This record gives sequence, C-alpha cells and structure tokens, in this order.
Amino acid sequence: MRMQSTSLKTLGPQGAKLVTMLHERSRVVFRLEDVRDITGLSETSARSFVRKLVDRGVATRLKPGLYVLVPFELGRERQYSGNPLVVAREIMRGEEHYLSHATAMEIHGMTTQPQLVVMVSSPKPRRPVTALGVEFRFVRCRREHLFGLTEHWVTKQEKVRVSDLERTIIDGLKQPKHCGGLTEVAKGLWMRRQDVNADRLVQYAERIGIGAVTRRLGFLLETYELAAAPTLERLRAGLTATYVRLDPVLPAEGKRLRRWRIQLNIEPEELRAVVRT
Repeated sequence: MRMQSTSLKTLGPQGAKLVTMLHERSRVVFRLEDVRDITGLSETSARSFVRKLVDRGVATRLKPGLYVLVPFELGRERQYSGNPLVVAREIMRGEEHYLSHATAMEIHGMTTQPQLVVMVSSPKPRRPVTALGVEFRFVRCRREHLFGLTEHWVTKQEKVRVSDLERTIIDGLKQPKHCGGLTEVAKGLWMRRQDVNADRLVQYAERIGIGAVTRRLGFLLETYELAAAPTLERLRAGLTATYVRLDPVLPAEGKRLRRWRIQLNIEPEELRAVVRT
C-alpha cells in the first residue's frame, strides 16, 4: 500500500514522518503515545501537533488521546476491510467489551445485509462515536453477563472480541432492536442452524435469566424444530403467567400463544417463510 507522495509533501517533514511510520507499524488507529514515540515531542507539544493534523483533516479524533488517520491519506488503493472493528477495539481499549448484536451477526454469517453501524456491548455507558463514515453504538450490559465470548481475526495481525454464535442469538432475542428486529434474528438462527448448539442456547438463556428471552428462544426453537422435546420442556418449566411480545419493537397486537406465554405480533407465516428462502 503506497501513500500519495503529494499528500506527504504537504504535511511537512514531521507530519510526513508520523504518517509514514504509523502506516509502517499498521497503526491507522493511533494514540498520543505513538505520536510522542515517533516524533520525540513532549506531551504538550504532541497534543498541539495532533490538533493541527486534525484541523487539517489528516486525522480524526475518536476520543481523548485516540485518533484515526483519515482514508484520503491512505491513497487511492487503500483497503479498509475490517478496520471499523479494529477502531471499535481501540475505542474500548482497556475496558471490558465485545462486539455484539447486528455486528456479531454479520461476523457469524447470520445476515445478508452489510451493517453500517458497529455495535459494542460493555458494562460502562458510552455515547455514540462516528469515524471513517461508520457509527459506533454502545449497549450497556451487566458485568456478570460478559460470557459466551470468542476471538475473531479481522486480519492476519488483528483480532477482536465478539459474542459467540449462541450468545449472539441470545443478545438478539433480548434486544431485537439492535439487530433489525426479531425477524432478522430468526433468519440468522435459521441460516446457522447446522452449527447452533441448542443446549448451549438454553444454558445461556438460563444464565441471562430474562423471561422474554426464554419465551422467544423456546418459540423459535420449536417453530424451526431445532431442539428436542426435553429441551423445550426445560425452557417452559420456568415460565411465569406474564405474556411478552414476540418482537418488542412492534406494537402489542396479534393472538396470544399460551404454550410460550407470547403475543405473536409477527405473522407466523413470515417466520416460516425464512425456511423456504
């Protein structure tokens, strides 16, 4: 990957050195420490230097002390595949987190639609961040719910933490709004049905301990015939008399299914159609 020489010339010797070294170190996302290390500047001078780069559009500030080189400086032949996932990791560096919901669904091949938003779950609340033309949204989760996670290699050198297949489904059933709705979660479940471990899904649902998740999981496993009767009975055993909407994003309408204490506000035919596509 070569950078445009004209772009480097307009940066001045110190700016050109910084951009060149950052690329050589594969640090498109970089920190103030990287600037100080490469330029030898003091912290105050380094902050002033980076501020000028941001003002000139060479870099974008993600959060205090964390920056990303703008795409133009990478040249016309730049490849940005996977970089938003690395940016998410760098934004959360040092804090517990994992890529979740629609982002995890895309990583696990559970969707056919490209995702324009990167979803990150973390115990610490955060405001959305936009960088590289991508919005990063943060979902708060309990610290004790940081389980069912795995590593995903974005490139040969970079890896990120993401919910595993079963945990991705559980998160989708808990908060369908972050996945495009319950129907999208159902499609993802069906697409990966050969690889889903039903027992692990039940274990995760029990560990999360949310009745709505148990109801939605049981209903979908039964609808798509992905679990044996004992597994379904295990889920039903803990249900209370309360009814919940199949998709909390949609209005409370449709008939009630007593077996799973669920209100079918999505036409069953729509869910069955997934199997035929």
